[in-house]
Amino acid sequence: MNLKNADSGPVPEPLIALAGNPNTGKSTIFNGLTGLKQHTGNWPGKTVAQTKGQYRHGNRTINLVDLPGTYSLLAGSPEEQVARDFICFAAPDVTIVVADAGCLERHLNLVLQVMEITPKTILCVNLIDEAEKKKIRIDYEKLHTLLGIPVVPTAARNKKGLGALKNTADDLIAGKIKPSPRLPAYDEPVENALQTLGKSLQRFYSGGLNPRWLALRLLDGDPALRAELKESLRKNPKPGIAGAEQKKLIAAFLQEAASYRRKLGPDLRDRVVRSLYQRAEEIVAGVVRKPPVKVADWNNRIDNIVTSRLYGYPIILLLLGFIFWLTIAGANYPSELLARILFGLEEKLATTGQALGVPAWLDGLLVKGIYRSLAWVVSVMLPPMAIFFPLFTFLEDLGFLPRVAFNLDKFFKKAGAHGKQSLTMCMGFGCNAVGVTACRIIDSARERLIAILTNNFVPCNGRFPTLFIMASFFSVALLGRTNSLLASALVLLVILVGVGATLLCSLLLSKTILRGIPSTFTLELPGYRWPKIGTLLIRSILDRTLFVLGRAVTIAAPAGAFVWLLANIQSGEGSLLTQLAGWLQGFGNLLGMDGYIILAFILGLPANEIVLPILVMGYLSGSYLLEPESVEAFHALFFANGWTWLTALNVMIFALLHFPCGTTLLTIRKETLGGKWTFLSAFLPTVAGIILCLLITQVVRFFRLV
Repeated sequence: MNLKNADSGPVPEPLIALAGNPNTGKSTIFNGLTGLKQHTGNWPGKTVAQTKGQYRHGNRTINLVDLPGTYSLLAGSPEEQVARDFICFAAPDVTIVVADAGCLERHLNLVLQVMEITPKTILCVNLIDEAEKKKIRIDYEKLHTLLGIPVVPTAARNKKGLGALKNTADDLIAGKIKPSPRLPAYDEPVENALQTLGKSLQRFYSGGLNPRWLALRLLDGDPALRAELKESLRKNPKPGIAGAEQKKLIAAFLQEAASYRRKLGPDLRDRVVRSLYQRAEEIVAGVVRKPPVKVADWNNRIDNIVTSRLYGYPIILLLLGFIFWLTIAGANYPSELLARILFGLEEKLATTGQALGVPAWLDGLLVKGIYRSLAWVVSVMLPPMAIFFPLFTFLEDLGFLPRVAFNLDKFFKKAGAHGKQSLTMCMGFGCNAVGVTACRIIDSARERLIAILTNNFVPCNGRFPTLFIMASFFSVALLGRTNSLLASALVLLVILVGVGATLLCSLLLSKTILRGIPSTFTLELPGYRWPKIGTLLIRSILDRTLFVLGRAVTIAAPAGAFVWLLANIQSGEGSLLTQLAGWLQGFGNLLGMDGYIILAFILGLPANEIVLPILVMGYLSGSYLLEPESVEAFHALFFANGWTWLTALNVMIFALLHFPCGTTLLTIRKETLGGKWTFLSAFLPTVAGIILCLLITQVVRFFRLV
């Protein structure tokens, strides 16, 4: 979409890049500016996601890109490369760098680096409300003078300062503000090299990149950036210079840069970083005033408990256990209500089909197969997801999940994996495909593979309904009645098994086919912030619940049709579904289950949510997916087919440890670019599940516990 100009034709919509460290409220600013007019995509050639959106200001539309959170533009992580390359080569009209008012010095490092690339930089000092509570005072006018760029204070959660931020960006785009960045000075040898190389560049280069910054990056010798910078030099010749002459000048310039790089030595980057931090320290000393007496910091007091060795892990277990209990106890009634509504519509659809003269086989395929499988997925998945995801998002927005990652970090390092794997594992609780995609945040290819291959060891949202129902049956089989506390404790125990399996498998991979030394990384703990309930519900319902539900529905429709065909095609002594279950009976019995359970898991490959519907169909020998009227009806059906508490336990174990769903497998293939890693990602958890179920079953039978 373009704005129209009567004199000069279409005018491109302005483009603004939003950069900043993680946990500065950058996403809150982005959401406050764009509302829901946003979508997620990848910068061409990169695999790290960035969010794009638009907002209206005056009479025109502004495009806004939320770049990945990064601490620096100097290192080589995917996030830093995406942020740096976008600012360099996408040529945004304005780059807004978001900093935390409470720890400005740490964030000015990134601001100074962005200023070196482009003068059209705005410093957005966010979270000023939290800084004021700590009695921190910032002289924004002096900060503007020392930096030479516009400075806008904001409290994005309260919408404070967002209007001023829009106006400042608009004035910078329109040329009403003429920034004059005061760039950091390096030591004398580096400055001399930059001046000489800058003059050499100006003889043949006319691109938009700052010659001083371009020379600094070539001195640094960043291999990921050199090729793109050389391409930029080639595409932006100075007018009047022929192609052959330009190539000659570029070659001479690169040789000159290599010579200076050798003279400056291997510690050049350390010297550059040191100068940046010294400059940030000088600026903060002149503009920030803190109280002489330290203000009580509730974040630190809470962290002393939450991240302590004594209390940290019990608190995590209690909170997760409470969430699971609330999900199990709260999902039963709405699930039954939703099932009655959806399966009530089925009768009307069947009646309508008969009135229209639809053939019986087609009516069965569409209504009994496809529609009923969709009704199953929605009624079983939606209620627990509608409870679980908002609660999980609440912990995320509150700042609790980074503490979980912090507590688990040491275990992943001991397993030879990357600390960030704890974060991707937590994301796998929502969706393993999302967790696999999130592994992009891990820089090392080896450690990224370990994280991808083990992400399926934690249960995704599609497996939680099965876990909840199995846990409920387990309590009935063991105690003779439903016990929500026992059921939630069992779900929690199974998840701990999954975490343990993740660590054990990561250790085995790091000691065998993926040997290597674990990387180090900095995990910054954000402050505790009470979430905005409206935003939380929108994110958890729209971005998570409905997204995962939509994916499951898309996969369940053809799967329902296929299962209906298996149940209705007769061959010999019954349907194909019954015969397949019979062939698997011996293997299932060995694992403490039966053939129908194993078949349900196999046919549930497209979506974990349809495992239970297939199982019920097999038990009732129905020609279509059947819906028990309540959780108690599930229990009665399972008892009628010889289930014990051991059966339920093994189904939970196998639901946790078996091959990923089809969507996750496709995602793994895309992320690893290889079929062997996709096969291994399915092989590892399945073998682990078979071995564990086999051991449990044989021990229980040996001691005659059932």
